[in-house]
Amino acid sequence: MDIQPKLIVFSAPSGAGKTTLVRHLLGIEDLNLAFSISAASREARAGEVDGEDYYFLGIPEFKKRIKANDFIEFEEVYQDQFYGTLKTEVERLWAQGKNVIFDIDVVGGLRLKKKFPDRTIAIFVKPPSINELQIRLKSRKTESPEKIAMRVAKASTEMATAPQFDIIIENDDLDAAKLRAEQVVRGFINKKVRSEF
Repeated sequence: MDIQPKLIVFSAPSGAGKTTLVRHLLGIEDLNLAFSISAASREARAGEVDGEDYYFLGIPEFKKRIKANDFIEFEEVYQDQFYGTLKTEVERLWAQGKNVIFDIDVVGGLRLKKKFPDRTIAIFVKPPSINELQIRLKSRKTESPEKIAMRVAKASTEMATAPQFDIIIENDDLDAAKLRAEQVVRGFINKKVRSEF
């Protein structure tokens, strides 16, 4: 039985450090990882590049793609702010023989796991506390106090979903979290699973 390309999902409240862990893993060559670029309905922020950071579709186009059933999963994260995974993105990376790694919200992460149960590992990155999360978000200096308050309020709900994930990695020590993430992902990638196609 061949080792099929896998899906590795990282989800967490905003500011927990999932993006840092995903970037670290992408730098480890023998894991054969490729990043799944999510689609977003919002406009690009300063420094973001379409097709690299996100596929910036705009709200009308995003809604059109939902109707066309073009997404594996999507979520209206905040009002009129949609994020999702295009089927074509995963197919493109699997065609290259890559294991696909995701940096997505908790709802999207759990949906992917449900859709491809044998080929997906869902990892929840847990911040040490909500208070620490708030400190991290403030130190980024990228968002207004209102936006930070909104993210912190959402974090409590997201933290409650942690037990539904396969693995919880607490990110209170970044080096230890990186090491744990690498061990978990390496172990999962080397596991044989049946093809779901």
